[in-house]
Amino acid sequence: MIYNPRAQSKRKESKPEEAIAVFFSFSLVCTAVIMLLVVQGRYSLQNILSFKKSPLEWALYTLIPLTGILLLGVILARRLSSEHIDDANKNYGHLSIMKIVLFMFSAALFEELLFRGLIQNGLLIFFKKEWLAIPATALLFLAFHVQYYKKPLMLLIITVPALVFGWVYAETGNILVPFSSIFSQTC
Repeated sequence: MIYNPRAQSKRKESKPEEAIAVFFSFSLVCTAVIMLLVVQGRYSLQNILSFKKSPLEWALYTLIPLTGILLLGVILARRLSSEHIDDANKNYGHLSIMKIVLFMFSAALFEELLFRGLIQNGLLIFFKKEWLAIPATALLFLAFHVQYYKKPLMLLIITVPALVFGWVYAETGNILVPFSSIFSQTC
């Protein structure tokens, strides 16, 4: 294969506006698969949208991990040089606040439906142990983020939230709790 620099420049760059539609589309597919698994009796709706915890417990399961992860982010941002941090946020400077919020909302929704709703629940059924399902889901989450392979420190940085949000979901049994934490974190 011969390297052609013009062919590289013709490659279509992804736009955040297009990503919003893609994330929402994949979210609908994940929701449909989850509902199919509920109807088939493989998943329990009670394990996906449990309301056993009180609103105060929800707030604690949302705010405490969120605060810890944000503090970790601040500490790392102050300690690490920019060469170790992902520069994807530079692509969003031209977007309106509404498009940024929609992008973050759609990405967080898709990730939670896929990783907690489908993968973590599926692994829990397979392993029958949360302490195996949560880290296995976190590893798949890391594998999914190929954009960080050139900056391995970013993989480490996203490991903590992946484990924390997996635990939060296991504790609350409600996918809305880690979703609200992730969405709050990204905004």
